[in-house]
Amino acid sequence: MSPVVELRSDTFTLPTARMLEAATRARLGDDVYGEDPTVRELEELSADLLGKPAACLMPSGTMANLAALLTHSPRGGKAVVGAESDIYVYEAGGVAVLGGIVYEPVPTAADGSLPLDAVAAACEVDADDPQFALPAVLSVETPNNRRGGVPLSLDYLAGAAALARDHGIAFHLDGARIFNAALALGVPAADIAAHADTVQFCLSKGLSAPVGSMLVGDEASIAAAHRYRKMLGGGMRQAGLIAACGIVALTDMVDRLADDHAHAVRLASGLAEIDGLRLDPEPPRTNMVLFAVDTERTTHTTASFLAGAGERGVRIAELGRDRIRAATHSGVTADDVDHAVQVLADVMAAAPRAAR
Repeated sequence: MSPVVELRSDTFTLPTARMLEAATRARLGDDVYGEDPTVRELEELSADLLGKPAACLMPSGTMANLAALLTHSPRGGKAVVGAESDIYVYEAGGVAVLGGIVYEPVPTAADGSLPLDAVAAACEVDADDPQFALPAVLSVETPNNRRGGVPLSLDYLAGAAALARDHGIAFHLDGARIFNAALALGVPAADIAAHADTVQFCLSKGLSAPVGSMLVGDEASIAAAHRYRKMLGGGMRQAGLIAACGIVALTDMVDRLADDHAHAVRLASGLAEIDGLRLDPEPPRTNMVLFAVDTERTTHTTASFLAGAGERGVRIAELGRDRIRAATHSGVTADDVDHAVQVLADVMAAAPRAAR
């Protein structure tokens, strides 16, 4: 039987043997009472790695982002977000539904940045005019998922932070894959986090923990986020079982992200040789490869190509508007990448060429 190569997302990672062993040996307590020692250890480690005073373990990145924006904005306030951001596209409108916070999406550039002139325009509201929602928080994402995992530069983050300060609003960073961004930029993750008031990052993507995300920031913000976590149903009891896996994720799995980045480059190089596929013009910077079916060169549609790949055991995902994403991760080897390239070449070759 041909191997299944799972490239839809790095959320398909499985916990390592060391994680499972750590979970069985974890010291436990009631985390709602603040008495789970393993959770406290994970929170201290996370805060230290990102250079922040405090951290809070959350069940998911969605809840962490939501708690952060609830912390930073009153009901009726405005969150300036990217139109291609996870917070805006994939988090079920929770900020609006549960927080009464108004989204103002601004365009997302090809490199994942939000043009600062557009951000400034969204923030420039007459505070004396009761018709307008007042800006309360700016949120940016690095690396940006829907822009192919491109990390934002430190200079850009500094400029965004300065703009937020100038307008008297908070600056939240959705850093779900912040360690991928740090590796791509060649800097510690704390250098990225330094520009934001709060930062969310996931333990359950490339770091391969089974569940969990962290929210880090100043002590007052994290104390408020703890309260929102409880309100949202995220207060967990013996959560040290989860935290133990998170500790292993942060101690064992960060450096190996370099393998995922190398495999993404290998995958992109192979896909570039397949007639009928069109790659994003930029080489991958992290663990994501964006490409598309070139309908001028093949009779395949995006749907038929994805179906053909899936039938042959290679699972890739559409991001919308006929964009396809493949994400490498700890469950994908170099041999898996080579096999996937061959399968995708065979799928493309099976379709008649388009008329010229």
